[in-house]
Amino acid sequence: MEQLHWVRHRCQHMMETNTERGWCRALHGQRIKSPLDSHRTPQRVPDRQRKVFACCGPQQHDYKAVSKNYKCNAICTTKYTLLTFLPMNLFQQFHRVANIYFLFLALLNWVPVVEAFEKEITMIPLVLVITVIAIKDALEDYRRYLFDKKVNNRVVTTGAYTDQCWKDVRVGDFVRLSCNESIPADMLLLHSSDPDGVCYIETANLDGETNLKQKQVVSGLPLQQVECSPETFHSHIECENPHKDLRRFSGFIEHNSGVRVGLHSRNLLLRSCIIRNTEKVVGIVIYAGHETKAMLNNNGPRYKRSKLEKHLNTAILWCVLLLIIMCVMAATGHGLWLRNFRESLFSVDKDTSPAMAGFYLFWTMIIVLQVLIPISLYVSIEIVKLGQIYFIQNDLALYNEQTDSRIQCRTLNMTEDLGRIQYLFSDKTGTLTENKMVFRRCSIYGVEYPHKEQGRNERFTLTNGCHGKSGIMCSSLGCNRSSESQGTLPVNAAEEEEVEEQPRTNDFCSHWDKEVLPDPEILRKMNILCSPMLTRSVSDTSSCLELSYILDFFFALAICNTVVVSSASQPSHFVSTRYLQYVYQLYTKMCTKQNRFKSQEKNHQWSRELLPVEGNYCKSEVYLNGDSDWTEMDVEDSLLEFASQHKNTDEQLYEAESPDEGALVHAARAYHCTLRGRSAERLMVDLPGIGPTSVQLLHILPFDPDRKRMSVVVRHPLTEQVVVYTKGADSVIMDLVEEPRGKEIHTCIRNQTQQHIDMYAREGLRTLCIAKKVLEKEEYETWLNKQLLAESSVENQQELLLDSAQRLETNLTLLGATGIVDRLQEDVPETIEALQRAGIRVWVVTGDKQETAINIAHACRLLNTNDQLLTANCASKDECAALLEDLKVKVKHESNISTDLPPVEKSSPSLQTSFILVIDGRTLDWALKKELSDVFLELSSSCKALICCRSTPLQKSQVVQLIRNQLDVMTLAVGDGANDVSMIQMADVGIGICGQEGMQAVMSSDFAISRFKHLGKLLFVHGHWCYFRLANMIHYFIYKNVMYVNLLFWYQFFCGFSGSVMTNSWVLICFNLIFTSVPPLIYGILDQDTPADTLMKHPELYQAGFTQSMFWITVLDAFYQSLVCFFLPYFALKGSDVGELAFGSPINASALLIILLHQVIESNTLTWIHMVVLVFSVGLYFGFVLLFSLFCVCCSPPTNPLGVEIRQMSEPVFYLICALTTVTALLPSRKHRLCLKCHMNILLLLSLPSKLVCSSKCVHMRSYGKIWKDTYTTWGHFFKYAQWAH
Repeated sequence: MEQLHWVRHRCQHMMETNTERGWCRALHGQRIKSPLDSHRTPQRVPDRQRKVFACCGPQQHDYKAVSKNYKCNAICTTKYTLLTFLPMNLFQQFHRVANIYFLFLALLNWVPVVEAFEKEITMIPLVLVITVIAIKDALEDYRRYLFDKKVNNRVVTTGAYTDQCWKDVRVGDFVRLSCNESIPADMLLLHSSDPDGVCYIETANLDGETNLKQKQVVSGLPLQQVECSPETFHSHIECENPHKDLRRFSGFIEHNSGVRVGLHSRNLLLRSCIIRNTEKVVGIVIYAGHETKAMLNNNGPRYKRSKLEKHLNTAILWCVLLLIIMCVMAATGHGLWLRNFRESLFSVDKDTSPAMAGFYLFWTMIIVLQVLIPISLYVSIEIVKLGQIYFIQNDLALYNEQTDSRIQCRTLNMTEDLGRIQYLFSDKTGTLTENKMVFRRCSIYGVEYPHKEQGRNERFTLTNGCHGKSGIMCSSLGCNRSSESQGTLPVNAAEEEEVEEQPRTNDFCSHWDKEVLPDPEILRKMNILCSPMLTRSVSDTSSCLELSYILDFFFALAICNTVVVSSASQPSHFVSTRYLQYVYQLYTKMCTKQNRFKSQEKNHQWSRELLPVEGNYCKSEVYLNGDSDWTEMDVEDSLLEFASQHKNTDEQLYEAESPDEGALVHAARAYHCTLRGRSAERLMVDLPGIGPTSVQLLHILPFDPDRKRMSVVVRHPLTEQVVVYTKGADSVIMDLVEEPRGKEIHTCIRNQTQQHIDMYAREGLRTLCIAKKVLEKEEYETWLNKQLLAESSVENQQELLLDSAQRLETNLTLLGATGIVDRLQEDVPETIEALQRAGIRVWVVTGDKQETAINIAHACRLLNTNDQLLTANCASKDECAALLEDLKVKVKHESNISTDLPPVEKSSPSLQTSFILVIDGRTLDWALKKELSDVFLELSSSCKALICCRSTPLQKSQVVQLIRNQLDVMTLAVGDGANDVSMIQMADVGIGICGQEGMQAVMSSDFAISRFKHLGKLLFVHGHWCYFRLANMIHYFIYKNVMYVNLLFWYQFFCGFSGSVMTNSWVLICFNLIFTSVPPLIYGILDQDTPADTLMKHPELYQAGFTQSMFWITVLDAFYQSLVCFFLPYFALKGSDVGELAFGSPINASALLIILLHQVIESNTLTWIHMVVLVFSVGLYFGFVLLFSLFCVCCSPPTNPLGVEIRQMSEPVFYLICALTTVTALLPSRKHRLCLKCHMNILLLLSLPSKLVCSSKCVHMRSYGKIWKDTYTTWGHFFKYAQWAH
């Protein structure tokens, strides 16, 4: 029966003439008439437009004239060539202030008046650092060169279909591609092997998305059966100049006849994408090489400057100031020495005045003490960060086995900032939630239908027949159903049929739960369509209208999307014409035998008496003439036989751009409104009671963040009317719904639907509204002309298309609303609670409804029972200003009350009041204005958390920017969708989640994770470790440089401030650059100040950081150790006949041991790697000085180091001095370290706040005085023994 009814409707539709279709022929390329046609003048093409002609054929002359201005398709991502590498690399390296500083010192040493060492020696540090960085840059650039060469030499079929390299492709060339081939340039699609003129591409190489995108051949071209070639192509193309926007392309193609056809992004094949599921395509190159969108978006690795780098620069400036002070003191002392002791033991120039000599010595001391500025620190930091990233990426706790993905570190210089986050901004959908949408509720015709949990054994299906007769009852729209539907079309309970649970289909990536358990009430009402007594069953106007709403609702869910249908064996399903042709032949055969269909209705459409208002679906009984050779059963059997022969045994797989679309399509399929296939102009849909139906797709108005909705314009398969189906946010759809006068039922439907939407939001469901609009013929023609003009416009095309869509989407008829559940990810509440314990403010910035956001905030423990909710929903700017002021006063008043509470009540969490501010998008827009931003900032920073609802992508970034800039805090933004990109890029640290909404957020982020719970391990453990490691390493570098430089400075008091040193210049330069440079790298990569389990158990330890006072404590510690290291050997050797280098030998050895063992004391983790590196560093130093002492006769003039070190190391006093000096220098550090560790362990056992842990360092610094005093008692005995030994 169903197939027979469908045959009648489809055959009559196919036999109609084109008179009913002719008015929409403009879709196929006919000239668009406008008021300007009567006095048309040649249109001036702006300079910003690009003209493209075919490379050969009748327009070859024009091609040569314009193509010379366009770039070729060869790409070059390298920075250098063989000729430019040295000058360009040096130029880039000397952009660093440190390199310029050391270059200045090297050149200064060439001035004879201030020369301190041999000219070559001062060049060693700079040359070594520059060489290492140059080699690294050369290797990276060579790797880019090999990749460019591989890409440029790929082969593609072009022109006369000859093989050609990618680099030789030019704008205007015709390119022919086969399935699974990569697209070499941005091409306009002119031909596809698919008869409907579509092809599918995979854009994973471009934006990371794996779902297929459908592209469409330019309309108005010759038949697709004829392959396009340059010789037959007589049209020319005008389009906009290259730009980065992947989703925008405008222009037109003009044929010889003067017909212009608009171009859009669906006609453009982008470079680096891959052809899928299409045998062959042909296109003309529009943009080539570096003008393609892929190359314009290839900005290379992102660079963000970490906060620790800024602190490092401050520390370096303090070191520079310290260097200047020391040099000024030495210059002043030298001038006073010369003035008071003209007959000095040191050789001086008597013709130079003391003041000028002091000036010269100032620059000499700058050269001598240059090692105070750590030139190798910057290179060391880069190496340490690479090691840290390696361990982060290989952490199994951050691996998601379900998606086989691990954390990605996309920025190399941000690891330490993970340990200093103060504000965290999070999206909701896909970030806090799974983004695996499950259809849970719907409201149709003002009636609410809940859906049970998936996974139940019950399944309801549409019956193939009906049993018994059922009367009609009408229920009021005022009913509110919460647990089960209250039907208005009851049927016998016997019509329910239980079937066993169907196997789950394999979605393209299983991103949403596809099994929807249909509501039995909806099924009962839809089974009316199968009743043979349809007219008697549905006699009430209200019931017919409700049934029409239900069918329209699910029909809209099935077609109002961009879902691509595929299957395991046939990846793409297109609308097949074979089935319709067979039906047509069958109908013709019946007509020749004079077997005519007879119906109780007057025409082929649904009965107008049956559905007087919205009658699109209800059908009537069909009878065949009794003398017919073809009976109804014969027709049905033939159709079923054909369907069984051509039925695809593979179940449909839906590839959707968003999980919402997939969930809605699966919900429609549960009610037998199944999307079977899609082409550029047709949709194949199974309708209940009708079967496979071809739907003409006229237009798709895609989702837009400004409109917050999408629409499809179709020709209804039964009524032939042009219908607009729209789905979108309730905040915009409700404003577009018409309220016709005299039809209170529409008002009642709207009010009831709004109540259901509010209920869904309170339950945390994602809501969408579904609406429709039936267009009259004249109305559609008027809109179509403006739409085609907008599509063919090059200038302001997006604005014109937006205006055209808004004109169409008005006076809608509300069908209903959907409620989709998006469950929280695992461990999200625990993670947010831990973040708040760590002192991180967590703000949720989402585009969802306010009620939904509040419900999710409760579920994830962002909003607790003790928290007070502050809501800001304003209708005007003045109201917003007044409300923000009132809320600010209220929060301030409550805060003052809480500060006046007794200490016992303050410590009780139940008595503490925290505020959560909830603000909607419109109010947020006013709050971010300049005149209100200060009040909003003060209010929001006083609250525990902020929930921004209905926020646009721009508002998200503005909130982050306001907090980051005004409060000067470290911010982190986390999201998973394209609407989060601006927020992620604005924050100090951006984290993208590999979710269900593509890879735009991941590709714009600094780090990418797969689950929100991974933030805990990433911040509390790796962020804490990275920050402490780098901060300790920087302090260690400053410590060892200050410590060693002070040894040279103390010596100036005993050499007349002459700039002399007690060691040879080679050891002086290499001491910090080589001998003590490797251990800090191991320390910065492997040290763990606190175990990972402890950090995860006590998030309060996260904020334990360094302050500026720690820098000065490090400097004072270095001063103390330098005093011990210099003066202890000095007093031990005082009165002996040791020379200058012999005096410096135990000082250098002691300094090396002190510096290396100081790191051992400060380290929290010691492994065999640490031991090997320490032994290597010590062995390297002693091996170097011994070889230097054996073979160097004139390596360090004017001194002679030959035999000095060998003689010193052969005496026991050398080792005694080194041992006692090392122990005396390190003893305070060791005792302080033991006390600190003991105190921290006690605090952890007592679970006290981390502020006490941080302050304990300052408390125990007071113990230094007592520790130093204890060491002084051993000095007298040592000095006496040393003098006796000499």
